This record gives sequence, structure tokens and C-alpha cells, in this order.
Amino acid sequence: MIAALNTVVDVVEEHLSDEIDLDRLATSLGTTEYHVRRMFSSLAGMPLSEYVRRRRMALAAGDLLAGDGVLDIAVRYGYGSTEAFGRAFRAIHGVGPADVRRDGGPLRTQQRIRFRLTVEGNTIMDTRIADRPAFTLVGHAARVPLVHTGINPAIQAHIAALPAEEHERLKALGNTEPTGLLQVSDDVDPDYAEGSELTYLHGVAVTPDTPVPGDLDEIPVPAGTWAVFRAAGEYPTVLQSVWAATATEWFPSNPWRLRPGPSIVSVLDRSEDFQSVTCELWLPVERA
Repeated sequence: MIAALNTVVDVVEEHLSDEIDLDRLATSLGTTEYHVRRMFSSLAGMPLSEYVRRRRMALAAGDLLAGDGVLDIAVRYGYGSTEAFGRAFRAIHGVGPADVRRDGGPLRTQQRIRFRLTVEGNTIMDTRIADRPAFTLVGHAARVPLVHTGINPAIQAHIAALPAEEHERLKALGNTEPTGLLQVSDDVDPDYAEGSELTYLHGVAVTPDTPVPGDLDEIPVPAGTWAVFRAAGEYPTVLQSVWAATATEWFPSNPWRLRPGPSIVSVLDRSEDFQSVTCELWLPVERA
């Protein structure tokens, strides 16, 4: 996977003035666009699309200082007008093209990324592979922003708004794995960009033939393979650490890749104040 990501970076660099067919490129590298985007975002700390934008603006700044016309530069990097280019340029550098041409800066240059894998084996990951028949996720869903670190206030408010008896009703309804009350993230931005919207569902898993009350939301999940990571510790830090370790250590070292589908957290045990948990992170995978 590390070699594939570096190849993607090389191809991006060769095509900064035009678009690349990432799906076709990923297929030629023996992987998928979905997996490339998710792994790039997790390892680089930014979406691939944002990296491309920053690199284009870095080169655009050099072109400005070399004396090229603003319209020529805008067209070169895929912008239909000098106004659109100017907004993108200012968003990256904090100053407009005219300021850079006059003063020579300041500039915020995105360096070319190179991925390197260092496997130290210092993170013990309690993992199993589970082949599961189709099931349905049912519960209460809401659109919320993606938050990488710390508590997600929108999710916290969504769960807090549910009466205590509703949690008990959901737990009584669940009848298949993943067991217990579930925290489900679905319809996530492929780039996993901070602040992008996703569908969050607080609910349980049921078999497809289970009668579902009409007031509950449903997410059908087809049959497939899952990588299940068990962890215990302070919530939500332990969960976010495990997710990060899957990208930096587990996926690069194992013959699996992410496939489209919801990610699911099953809370197996927790302290009364929810400060510590034992949980399982379920990620949909396929053979690489």
C-alpha cells in the first residue's frame, strides 16, 4: 500500500495541470480508489484532493514570481476565471496573487509528500476476520460533521436527546452481530475530510427478516467480510487511536483493504460515566 500511495503522489505531480483518473490508476496498482483515498487521508493528515490543491497553489506561486500572467496560471491549474483562482490562492497562502507578485510573499508551500513505512510492532492489535451474512442496522440516524479527534458534539447531542427507555428498546431489538448498542458511521466522504458530513446511526444490528418499528431508521448491509478490532481504554481516545493504527500499521502489513460500507463500533462494556470502554471496531474489508 505504501508503494501504491507513492505512485499516486508521483502521478499527481506529473498531472498537476490536469485531472487524473484515480479509479483507473488505483485499479492498475491492484487496489481501489476508495482505499487509496481513505489511506491517504489517514496517513497524510489531509484528503488527497486537498493535497492536490495545495501542490497546485505552490507551483502557481512560483509561476507568479516568474512573471506569468494570472489568467494563464489560472487556466493552467484548472480554474475558469482569475477570481476563482484568486480565492483558491488566498485560501492556501493567506494573501492574493497581486500581493505575492508585488512583495514576493509570504507563501505557505506544500512540500511533495513521500510515504515511508516503519513497522515497530509496538501496537498489539486484537483482531479477527469475520465473514457475515447480510444484516440490517436499525436505530436513530442524523447527519453530523466528521470530527477526527475528541468528542463529537453533534453525536453527543444526538445520543443525549434519546430517552433512557429508547436504549433499552433498541438493545431488546438487536439479534445478530455486531452485538449490543452500536455507533455507526455511514455515507462518509471518501477523502475522510474533517468537517465533512456523514450519517451517524445509534442503534443495533438485526437479521434481514426482523420486523422493524416504523419510527426507526434502517441501513441495509450486504453480506461481506469485516476486520474486527477489539480495544479497551479511555473513550473516545482509545477508539480513535485504534482507527489510526489500522491505517499506519495493520492495513500496510496485511493482505486486506477497505471496501465501501459503514464502520461500526460495538460497545461491549463501559464505566458508568462512559469515561472508559471495551469496544470493537468493525471495518468492511476485502482481499487486497
